[in-house]
Amino acid sequence: MHLPDHDHPPDSVAQRAADWRHFRRAVGASLAFVAVLAVVHAAQAGFDARLFSVAPGSAAGLLGLLTAPLLHGSLEHLVANSVAVILLGTLAGWVYPRASLRGLPLMWLGSGLGAWLLGDPGSYHLGASGVTHGLMFLVMTLAVLRRDRAAIAASMIGFMFYGGMLLTVLPREPGVSWQSHLGGAVGGIVAAWVFRRLDPVAPRKRYSWELEEEQAAIAAARAQAEREQFESGAPDDVPVLWHRPEEERGTILEFPRRDR
Repeated sequence: MHLPDHDHPPDSVAQRAADWRHFRRAVGASLAFVAVLAVVHAAQAGFDARLFSVAPGSAAGLLGLLTAPLLHGSLEHLVANSVAVILLGTLAGWVYPRASLRGLPLMWLGSGLGAWLLGDPGSYHLGASGVTHGLMFLVMTLAVLRRDRAAIAASMIGFMFYGGMLLTVLPREPGVSWQSHLGGAVGGIVAAWVFRRLDPVAPRKRYSWELEEEQAAIAAARAQAEREQFESGAPDDVPVLWHRPEEERGTILEFPRRDR
């Protein structure tokens, strides 16, 4: 079926170039962050990672709010979080470049605060999984708030690959920091609400029936305005010049009582 194009198609050459530029930046930023994670993991052999992790309830453990997302306990841990960073970071940075950049500190600190406030004393929390949960909840919350096509498509792609993150914010597996997951998710939701208007809505293609409906609505409004201009008002709007005087409507006659 052939669908007629709009006179000025929104998917112009400039728009495609801007979308491709945002995509390249999002991929580049995600890969750069993964490279930093790999370098830090290689350097962890030279120091005790617990010194830079989040230690719940400890004043010294507050340093981990800034450094814990850069550390990982094993190569498998690093690979799992790196894949999530590449996919979710690219998705969020491509569709919501401004909201993702402004909301990253909230997700980063939220991950650490969740572990510091809710974690068991004596435990240590590290890894970028809290930040990835923040990106996932950022994408999904923006889809609910914005409800445009790009937002809905991004949330569906994210849910297809990492829909299980909706459950990992609750305690499920021992040794998994659900507290940092929950803190990062809360940070992503807050960032989505605060920065929901930063990124402009992508232009949407309009079809012929939408234009016909708008033209019909404009014609109806114009006809209504002409009627109001040239036609007289309703009879109730005509001023009353004479009122019927109030008169006695009648009297009630009593019937004589009949003697029995």
